[in-house]
Parts: sequence; structure tokens; C-alpha cells
Amino acid sequence: MIDNTHHNSNIATSKVQNLFQQFIEEKVKSGISSAEITSLLTQITKKAEKNTLTAAELSALWLQYLGDSMAICVYKYFLNIVEDEEIKSILELSLQLSEGHIAKITEFLESENYQIPLGFTEKDVNLNAPRLFTDSFLLFYSYIMAIHGLTAYSLAITNSERQDIQNYFYECLVTSKDLFQKIVNLAKNQPFYSSVPTIPSSHEVEFVDSTGIISNLFGDKRPLNSSEISNLFFNSKKTGFVRSLSLAFSQVAELEEVRKFMVKNVELSGKDAESFNTILQQDHLPIPESWDAEITDSKVSPFSDKLMVFHAAFLVNAALSYYGASIGASLRSDIILNYEKVLNHAMHAGSTCYKIMVKYGWLEKQPEAIDRKSLAQDSEK
Repeated sequence: MIDNTHHNSNIATSKVQNLFQQFIEEKVKSGISSAEITSLLTQITKKAEKNTLTAAELSALWLQYLGDSMAICVYKYFLNIVEDEEIKSILELSLQLSEGHIAKITEFLESENYQIPLGFTEKDVNLNAPRLFTDSFLLFYSYIMAIHGLTAYSLAITNSERQDIQNYFYECLVTSKDLFQKIVNLAKNQPFYSSVPTIPSSHEVEFVDSTGIISNLFGDKRPLNSSEISNLFFNSKKTGFVRSLSLAFSQVAELEEVRKFMVKNVELSGKDAESFNTILQQDHLPIPESWDAEITDSKVSPFSDKLMVFHAAFLVNAALSYYGASIGASLRSDIILNYEKVLNHAMHAGSTCYKIMVKYGWLEKQPEAIDRKSLAQDSEK
């Protein structure tokens, strides 16, 4: 297996050697000239280089492998505790999609001589653990994770150059869209489902006549616009999900350091969700439901501490992206300041996750660029 740090420089050469090992011998026997062989070699080398994964494609595949290997563990446990047949069908489809992704990503990485990530295995899940979540929470979990998947796949498509990689992520996008629609249609019939607030239709075109920077901080604030309402509502819903999941993880974590982190995450994410709700309620708008009551009193962990910390880090990274996009879509300065505060909370949580994973040897190293400095130092010895 080729060492990860030398992939970019060695992949094309490896492909050429495999393609030409027998080809050249056959052509020499048939009387082809050395000049013609050189020309063919150049053409195939260029083709091999063109088909090599870019850093963006490799990153998307590599990170998706980690996420889907985690999802397989989670959904296998969920299927052991779910009782509602309709929700069970959602979980079965989610598991099926994740397993299909793992198979396809493995095919892509192996064809390019990249090491397959370890990710998460049967060692990271206890299928015999008692129920930690209600069925309603299992559906809500699937809803949130489907949203994250749709966001990641659309970005991966735009960052990919190879058509087969684009087609793969497009297929992921389509199947995840179908899954998401099934989840929403089912969730609408659940007692805990909450829709984004509606606003009255405008009867004429209007333009903003003042930035209102000072008044939005200290005086009367203008009503929230549709973009601000949408972002505040969804960020409250997703941050509330982080709080509830962290609450569950805090009950079952084995390492004291992991438990303390989860407890802190419950506190901060709870404050952040409440800050979004407060702004919505100032305009007498509804807020998302809370899911804390859907966590049971079980203290037996269905997942390894490694998986739970990785899951927390995954959600932190997603939150940072959503908060950043929301700042760009907000025109009220008080909302922007609030997003800056919750961004700091998320960055602190992400830093803590990183430190814990490194400390316990849980953080897999992604493929990296060639370390030119190290090579130069080695050549001097």
C-alpha cells in the first residue's frame, strides 16, 4: 500500500506501471518503434493524472466514510429499540443508504490506492444497550442528519471535477432527498412536529430606508424578515438537537472527561438555542419544540466514547457553517452579535472535541500534501 503522504506524486506512476507492464512487451514484439511507445506512454500518463482524485474529492469521500460508518452503528442500535413500524422503515432506509455509501467509497479509494479509513466498527456500538431515546427522537435524529447530508452532498458535487465522482454525489443527493421527504411527511403527523413560522404576503414592493444599526442594538427593532426568521428557527431546532443529544451522551459516557464535556455542551447549546428563541418570541413567533423529555433515564451507553465525541464534533462543524451563513443573511446588528456569540461557543466546543480525540488516539489523520520541508531535511542527512 502506498504511504498516504506520497499519494499525489506516486499514483500516476503506479497506474502507468500497471498499464504498461505487459503492453510494452507485446508492442515491442509486434515491431512498434520506441518513439511510438513513448508517445503512447505520455498519453496514458496524462489520462492517469486526469483521473486521480483531487484533494476536494478525496476529502469529501474520506469524511463521508467516517460519517457513514458512524451512522451504521447508530442506526443498527436504533433498529434494535424502535417500536413504531413507520419510523422503523425510515431507519432501515437510512441504514441501507449508509451501507451503500461505504461500499462505493471503498471502491473509489481502493482504485486510487488510498488507505481505507478505520472509521467506526461493531466495537463502537452496544446493540444490547437499553432504550436511550424514544421513537419520536429517533425520527427527529433522522430528520436532522438528512439535512446535514443534503448540505454536504450539494457542496461535494460543486467541488468535484471527475464525472464519476459528481454522479456519485448526485445520486447521494437524490436518494437523501427522497429520504428527507419521507421523514417530513411522517413527522408532520407526529405530535412534536413544529413548522417554520409563516408571515403575511406583501401587497407592494418596498425598499429599506435605513440600516438601523443603532436602533437595532438599543432602540425599537424592526420586525424580523423572512430570511432571519428561517435561520433563527432552524438554528434553534438544530442547536436544541445538539443539547438533547449531548444530554443523552452525558448520562452514558464512561470517561469523566467526556462526560464533563457533554454536560458543558448541554449548558452552552441550551443557552444558544434559547438566544434564538428569545429573538423569535420578541416578534411573537412560535419556537421549535424541546426534545429533552425524549431522552430516557438509561445509564448504559449504546456507543463508545470515541463515537460520541466524534458525533459532537460533527455537529459542531455543521453548526459553524450554518451560523456563518446566517450572519451573511442577517441585516439586524443585534442578530449578528448573537451569532458571533454562539459561534464562539461552537468553536470552543470544537476545540475541546479535538483535544479529547487527540489525547485518546481517536482522531484519524486525513491524507495530506507532501511534506516538502521534511523531505528536504532528510536529503541533507
